[in-house]
Amino acid sequence: MAFSERFAARTAAVELPGDLTGAVGDSVTVVPVVVALAALSEVSLAPVLVWFGVFQVAWGARYGVPVSVEPMKALAALAIAGSLSAGGLAAAGLLAGGTLLVAGATGLLGRVSRFVGQPVVRGVQLAVALVLFETAFDLAATDLALAGAAVAVAAVVAVVSVRASALAVVGVGAALALVENGGVSPAVPAFALALPSPAVLLDVGTVQAAVGQLAMSVGNAAVATALLLGEYFDSDATADDLATSMGVMNLLAVPLGAIPMCHGSGGVAGKYAFGARTAAANVVLGALYVLAAVFAVGVVSAFPVAMLGVVLAAVAAQLAHTSLDTDQYALTLGVGVVGLLAGVGVAFVGGLLADHAYRRLA
Repeated sequence: MAFSERFAARTAAVELPGDLTGAVGDSVTVVPVVVALAALSEVSLAPVLVWFGVFQVAWGARYGVPVSVEPMKALAALAIAGSLSAGGLAAAGLLAGGTLLVAGATGLLGRVSRFVGQPVVRGVQLAVALVLFETAFDLAATDLALAGAAVAVAAVVAVVSVRASALAVVGVGAALALVENGGVSPAVPAFALALPSPAVLLDVGTVQAAVGQLAMSVGNAAVATALLLGEYFDSDATADDLATSMGVMNLLAVPLGAIPMCHGSGGVAGKYAFGARTAAANVVLGALYVLAAVFAVGVVSAFPVAMLGVVLAAVAAQLAHTSLDTDQYALTLGVGVVGLLAGVGVAFVGGLLADHAYRRLA
């Protein structure tokens, strides 16, 4: 069957309104992070949104279910905090993408994942959350009154949906930025090929960041996502399949302006919770991302920084909450604190050694 026929077959059985509202479920894990990246770094928002739109549609057609496409949060958090430059972010994404492609295509990831304990993965998630919290507090402190108003908006929305609280603050901030900016200015997104230099690729900070991200990608973006897709949608996608697709999209798109992307169980759970049941939800969200890239990018430069701090705090809180699902709190906490102080790569390696030592003694 041709790709166009598979695509039509997998998106024909639209379930309304679930697939429309379900598209929002994945965006709550994407929009706050990419807005923060665009506002606080040299990342260009327009091509980032276009690539998210492209791969929403592509992987929806490939897997036939509402699969997620999210930022690689460990790398994004370091870039937002200023620990990674835009070039370093791209380089770390290429390193992680290349590793995932090889591991997935050779079936290695399924075997390697058994050696990465859950407490270590949760610890890396906690480290990323702590890095985001630190940045969030610095930003919110620039205008405490505006930050307080953003907290109030998030609290009200959280009564209905905790997951949507960050997106609600983004919406209010975007409205204020729209007024400040004097409206929208449609523009065609520009793409340019940019490859990081060998020096940036081999930089210790870049490699550490990639290692830390891989810890999360193996546990959450590949293994946990495959399990959730099977549970919710009876999908036969494996962890190795998902690792391969993550590798492909990063190696193709990062040199052309994308940020490092992955799948994720959080996005899948979000889509399902908001009603998505078919790959049509991916088509809807993909179209919305592309429209945003054309019409909404101009407001990012006017986005209130203090409100951005609250957005990051909400994202960090969700990530920290996930990290508490562990059976070794001491190890998870240790990896998280070390990750904040010394880097997620160091924390990941140290956590692996500690976890294997504990298993031998137990």
